[in-house]
Amino acid sequence: MKNIAVLFLCICLMGGCKKTSEKPESVSLQKSVASSQTQDFGIVIHGGAGSILKDHTPDSLRMAYTQKLEEAVRAGHTILAEGGSAMKAVRASVKIMEDSPLFNAGKGAVFTHESTNEMDASLMDGKNLKAGAVAGVMHVKNPIELAYKVMENSPHVMLYGEGAEEFAQEQGFELVDPAYFYTQDRYETLQRVKAKTKKEEDSGIPRKDTLVKTAFYDSKIEDYKFGTVGAVALDKHGNLAAGTSTGGMTNKRWNRIGDSPIIGAGTYANNKTCAISCTGWGEYFIRGDAAYDVSAMMEYAVKSLEEAAKTVINEKLPGEGGGGLIGIDSRGNMVAEFNTPGMFRAFMGENGKPVIEMFGKE
Repeated sequence: MKNIAVLFLCICLMGGCKKTSEKPESVSLQKSVASSQTQDFGIVIHGGAGSILKDHTPDSLRMAYTQKLEEAVRAGHTILAEGGSAMKAVRASVKIMEDSPLFNAGKGAVFTHESTNEMDASLMDGKNLKAGAVAGVMHVKNPIELAYKVMENSPHVMLYGEGAEEFAQEQGFELVDPAYFYTQDRYETLQRVKAKTKKEEDSGIPRKDTLVKTAFYDSKIEDYKFGTVGAVALDKHGNLAAGTSTGGMTNKRWNRIGDSPIIGAGTYANNKTCAISCTGWGEYFIRGDAAYDVSAMMEYAVKSLEEAAKTVINEKLPGEGGGGLIGIDSRGNMVAEFNTPGMFRAFMGENGKPVIEMFGKE
């Protein structure tokens, strides 16, 4: 009887050891994802995804994009290297791309059906989950800066149209004449798109289908591009931030708004997980809550940034959602994931060496 009791005690102890060994393994895995740090700071930027191919990108255009992407990523990196905030770095990088006619944001914004420019932008601070966004602004040179003011100086998250511009004036912004946003190639693209749309509608193709086929045509690469810009950063204080800015779709109608100004769809940042900025067919990124979905998979399913980004872009976007995203996590890991032939993107970590990429496999 004594031997049986001893045997029973040993079995219980063995079972207990097995249970206690399983739980710490799970806890340590979560901790390594949340707090294991590979570098102190870093920044990733993008200038849109799409049919970006070497055959469509002459050397002169490739050089122009390379120089502007490097200028933008260096601007943010300099701020981070000097101990500045991720939020400040993101704004600096996005602002440079907004000022360039190469990108569909700010100066290079595409035209609506009415031959106007309507711009959207958003920012999110991973430290406190504060966010600011604007949509449909037509006289603001740098929408990303107005999004920041919405976050900092208003009780709201998103302002639209005339109200957003009234707020801009109250904040000291000088509104610019719409002529500032005029670029000849974007205007000519609109005319070609409208002519093609009318031809297809006259042949019996429903308007909703013709709009989609032509909305993302980009004359610079002679093919389609989801021309949003964005940046994500991790600063030396462990804080994350994300920002996105766009001119939307060519020939867009009815004050259409895409994912870029929508927190959780086109932009998201949380110090627990990551910072994300998206570019793509906005309606699908809205339906899939794409930016937040990456963070959620990291927090609740304990996936790595790379795993979560791949899953969102290649598996979870509903329907025909095309595009990509950039991200950086709380450890400084960086990612650029896309399901299109290419994406304009740049990375810069604490080693101070910029990496500029455009095509699929480089």
